[in-house]
Amino acid sequence: MDFLTFVSEVGFPIAGAIAAGFFVFTTLKFILASVTGSVCGLQNMISALDNRVQTMNNDLVKIDALMSYALNVKPNVDRIAANEGKEDARRD
Repeated sequence: MDFLTFVSEVGFPIAGAIAAGFFVFTTLKFILASVTGSVCGLQNMISALDNRVQTMNNDLVKIDALMSYALNVKPNVDRIAANEGKEDARRD
């Protein structure tokens, strides 16, 4: 009976608008909760893939340095410095 009392006090259009607003709020809350879960899952997958790429890059630089040493070729210092995320500070 509280709902009918509320409708009689404020009128049917206002009560209907409040009910529709609650419905929209609940629907958006449900949709955004599922989207947030999906985004978190994708973020975890992307960080795992980034970790794999960094590991493979480290391995390739290591192989390049070993092959340069084995073949008596000067190693590509720019690639080694870029792998560490900084410019080469040496002045060879």
